Amino acid sequence: MLSQDQVDFYRANGYLIVADLLRADELTEANAIVDDFVERSRQVTEQSGHFDLESDHSVTHPKVRRLIAPASYHPFFDSLMRDDRVLDALASLIGPAIRAQGDKLNMKSGDGGSAVEWHQDFAHYPHSNDDLCAVSIALGDARRDNGCMMVVPGSHKEPILDHHQDGVFVGAVSPARDGLDLEAAVPLEMTAGSFAVHHARTLHGSAPNHSGRSRRLLLYQYAAVDAWPLAGVGDWDAFNSQILRGELTYEFRLSAMAVRTRLPAGPRSAGGIYELQKTLREKVFTAG
Repeated sequence: MLSQDQVDFYRANGYLIVADLLRADELTEANAIVDDFVERSRQVTEQSGHFDLESDHSVTHPKVRRLIAPASYHPFFDSLMRDDRVLDALASLIGPAIRAQGDKLNMKSGDGGSAVEWHQDFAHYPHSNDDLCAVSIALGDARRDNGCMMVVPGSHKEPILDHHQDGVFVGAVSPARDGLDLEAAVPLEMTAGSFAVHHARTLHGSAPNHSGRSRRLLLYQYAAVDAWPLAGVGDWDAFNSQILRGELTYEFRLSAMAVRTRLPAGPRSAGGIYELQKTLREKVFTAG
């Protein structure tokens, strides 16, 4: 469980860092599993299944940009998604009834791992209320020089920004258009095994990685069970199978807040946030 000071910090700032979630043996196991995935990616030449690849990925120099839904491919990551150490912390932030709603592992290799431009998660999947968050577990040290996540404290209390360009959803904001003060951003620097939680409305992004050291970040997304996805669900039973704590409900909580649609979708909408943001003209994080 979190302390009241930690809960208050999260409520005020929209993020929280918690040290030392994973033991040394768990870190070793996690990274060995990821190493195996990277080795297997040598046989993949294009985006496929759970592999999202960097543009310069090759058989001789494998570069995985993201592992998609690792919890569905390996029991270690599925178990960690359900771990009481994580869920106990979340219960203090989004309530005791918790639903999993997606997972990924952003690799960010040390020789040019891709940036993620500024965005709010809630713009990608609006719900009936905003008791949603993401947990980011550092599988290695995450520092500013190797592209750790950056957040704007308090931005979760502000409106959801426009993530469209030329009337098409591109999954990122325009700081110039919206007059954003990115000087207020802070780095979520973590030692290996620590984790951060950020609110689904918190403005965040990360720079490319040219440090020579990878920055592996395992991300789990969670929602309160009574938060209904406004885009609907494809399969009721599958949706409820993601409940990790609490009971399914037929009554969903509505908060008084404005939401934005992620429609119309662009041609790259099926490729995840990296592909969505490729057409963005105003990039804050450059490849240089």
